[in-house]
This record gives sequence, structure tokens and C-alpha cells, in this order.
Amino acid sequence: MAVRIVSMTEQDIPDAVECVQTAFADDPYFHWLFDSSEYNIHRNAASLAAHFQYGLNCNTPMYVAKVPISDKHPNPVVGVSWWYAPQPSSKPVPWSVWAQDWLLSFRQLLFNVRFGGRGGLNLERYYLWKAMQKKTHDAVWTDPRGYYFCNVLAVNSEMRGMGLGRKLVEVVTRQADREGLSCYLESSKGLPNLIIYEKLGFESVKEIDCVDGKDACRLYCMIRRPKEKFPMV
Repeated sequence: MAVRIVSMTEQDIPDAVECVQTAFADDPYFHWLFDSSEYNIHRNAASLAAHFQYGLNCNTPMYVAKVPISDKHPNPVVGVSWWYAPQPSSKPVPWSVWAQDWLLSFRQLLFNVRFGGRGGLNLERYYLWKAMQKKTHDAVWTDPRGYYFCNVLAVNSEMRGMGLGRKLVEVVTRQADREGLSCYLESSKGLPNLIIYEKLGFESVKEIDCVDGKDACRLYCMIRRPKEKFPMV
């Protein structure tokens, strides 16, 4: 089956949302973060679409894996990867990104009104995770030039084991190698994900244990150094 890895466009957003929702249906982090009794798939879809639009507006590296439309694959998008580009610690966040941050927050507020809430998102757990994530980044992100950060990586369950995840990652790691920069990701699944990422050059650097009462979720943090060594700028 011919599979193409191409840059995401606005037209791909609905199919990308469906792909991510399906792929993350069994994700431990997703189940820790959302209350299943209050989960609203339509609210979640609206939020994902807004986040993808945000990524496109900020010119972040975003890619989709596509197959020809068929009865078996009515959705041509069978894989998604969304990365944040490196942000040097010495440079302030561009004003255009700040503007997009505010626009995204405004859209989420409108969604809260439209759908009558956050669709099951546990806000307390979300902020707990964000705080621990920032603490981890401050500890392991030692390159002042920044890192390519894999924010979302999803592959349709029927297409797993065909190398799509590798292709979606390599399109960015090759760019990182050319620039002499490192890549970073977090996975809420241990095996076999860690082995797959290790084959792509990633190394485990830390684990984040998100604990709220009796519920806990572990995130595995991994860094991939560039294959070629470049002088620090």
C-alpha cells in the first residue's frame, strides 16, 4: 500500500482529529487525564482541531501519513505527527506565538460555553502534569539552542507495525541531524514503544510520575542527540 508522508494542511485537520482520537483511545495518559463518565468526544474533537490550527498558524512541523481512500480506509489520514520547533533559551517567544496562545485560549473558552464544560478534562490533573513537565524540561533540556519536541504522534491501529511511526519521526529527526539539534518526546506507554524509539536513536533520560490519589500515570522522557556533532552556537 502506497503511503505518503506530507505536511499537514487545514484540509487535513478533520481527518487528523479522527486519527488521533482513535489512536489514543487506549492511551494510559488519556485515561488518566479525562474522566470517562464525563468525556465528550465532540468537545475533544473541537479542542484538537483548534490545537492543530494553532500549530499550523505557528508554522510548527506537522505531518500526516496518507493512504489512497478505499472501503477499508475511508479516512486517508492514517498517521499524525506534530512537533514544536526548537526555541533558543536566549530568545523570547515571538509575539506572533503569544497572539496564537491567546487566540487558542479564547477558542477553548467558547468551546466551554458551547459544550457546557471541558468535555471530561480533569483540569487539576492537567495543571499537575504541566508543572511536572516544565520541571523535567528545565532539568533535561541542557542545549540552549532548544529541542524538536514531539507533541503528538499517532498511528491508526490497523496500520501499526508497518513503519509509519518511524517515517513520521524520521522526517523530523533527519532535519534535526542536518541542523545539529536534539529531539525530545514523552511516551505514556512502556514496551514496545521504548524499544521502537530506542531504535530511532532516542535514549531514556527521566520518568515523570503523575500521581493523583490512587490514580497514577508514568511518562517516559527520551532524547535523541544528532548523529553528527556540530559546534555549539
